[in-house]
Amino acid sequence: MKKIIALSLLSAVILSGCGVTGEQYKASTYQVSALNQKQEAKTINIIAVTPAKVQVDNKEAKKDVAAVGGFLGSIAGAFIGNNQGETLVGGVLGGVTGGASSMLVSDKVMVDAVSLTYSENNKIYTSTQVGQACEFKPGVALVISTQANETRVQPNSVCKES
Repeated sequence: MKKIIALSLLSAVILSGCGVTGEQYKASTYQVSALNQKQEAKTINIIAVTPAKVQVDNKEAKKDVAAVGGFLGSIAGAFIGNNQGETLVGGVLGGVTGGASSMLVSDKVMVDAVSLTYSENNKIYTSTQVGQACEFKPGVALVISTQANETRVQPNSVCKES
């Protein structure tokens, strides 16, 4: 039984590394419905770039961990149970334990973001964008708006490869 729990927990820990990156929230990421559509664009002047964090939903990753953890737990439990003459019991217990491993994965995760301070029409504004600080620098940047009050500040810098 201890081996089943250990294997299931190990599976969950490995799978939790496949969590949310926030990529879908970046200003430079679009839904298919936004392709080939006219969007209002304007330029702004970025004054300051400050690192930030944004809390995003991780429920899909949690569901994936439960499904895969249950599957892997069932296999591991059946294998371990087979060695002890209890294949079915081991498989069921392993599946339940593996499925429960999703409790180790948070509903929300923090992803890298930036808080941009910029000027537009002699007024100062801020906008938080998912991304890395190295993607933005003080100076001119393009803002694309697909709906009212949306500021999709496009990166105006490139991160150096490390």
